[in-house]
Amino acid sequence: MTLKLGIILGTIRHQSIGGKLFAYLQAAFPDHDDVRFDWIDLHDFPLPLYDHAETPADSPVQNLVFGESAWLAALAAQDGYVIISPEYDHAMTGALKNALDYVGQEISRKPLQIVTYSHDETGGIMAAESMVNVLRMLDALVLPKPVLLAGCDRNFLPDGRLDATVPTSAAYAKRLAVAFHELEFYARLSHDHPYRPLNA
Repeated sequence: MTLKLGIILGTIRHQSIGGKLFAYLQAAFPDHDDVRFDWIDLHDFPLPLYDHAETPADSPVQNLVFGESAWLAALAAQDGYVIISPEYDHAMTGALKNALDYVGQEISRKPLQIVTYSHDETGGIMAAESMVNVLRMLDALVLPKPVLLAGCDRNFLPDGRLDATVPTSAAYAKRLAVAFHELEFYARLSHDHPYRPLNA
């Protein structure tokens, strides 16, 4: 059984560091026999500010437009996720929060790894913290150790390659490889042994 893992770029800012990180991950983690990666860029899913009558956690959203339905379908198709976000004012991006406001059962009981980055030395830890509460509300299985990439604007070349001359680049590559390995493990585990509610 081939797993599907969705890698979500949670910023719509043009020329972002996240875009370079996204490109690096696409090159570093190609599909293989056991795993297929879906590269989910919020740029490709135009989402208006959430304005539906439904509360997605309680009932499916009705009257979805194309970008909205495509976003939810992309999420529902995955066995696990990596979400990448910069830190904006001590939180995840507004675009990512709005995208998550559409989500109901699509990511429920599926493992999810958080990756954040920042210009400074915090690595976007407060963005990661802001995501945890939202994702747990959505019943995602948030893995315990987020990947925090500090000062990473100096680590990536314009084409998305890691700059090997920057001392932290090797550590970033290793940490991301470990995170993807962990996600694959837990996604396989939850796929092969799905949670069944007590009253099912």
